[in-house]
Amino acid sequence: MKSDMLTSILVELNGTSGDIEASGVISTDGLMMASVLPAELDEDRVGAMSAAMLSLGDRTAQELNRGTLEQVLIKGDHGYVLMTYAGNEAVLTVMAKANAKLGLIFLDVKRAAQSIAELL
Repeated sequence: MKSDMLTSILVELNGTSGDIEASGVISTDGLMMASVLPAELDEDRVGAMSAAMLSLGDRTAQELNRGTLEQVLIKGDHGYVLMTYAGNEAVLTVMAKANAKLGLIFLDVKRAAQSIAELL
């Protein structure tokens, strides 16, 4: 039941912007809770990498006195990966196109993360 509600939040998020290509809600230990991913992406791999990157981001922010981690942003030739906490138990990972308008995506992702946090 909860996974259906999480999936509907992700479907809505992906629908808000043509720039968002995929999204997933992952437990902080790396297990995929819900996802809207293209078939070629492995859910388990996305989950594990998202949890690892957010954990590393947390440590980096603390060690370098940057305060509490808000998000991790990775930019590659083919687009972006954005990870942010959705409450204490989950991570929201979003993949966006290379020419994406990041300001709008940050706003939409923040809203979706709040909805996910309230649900969990």
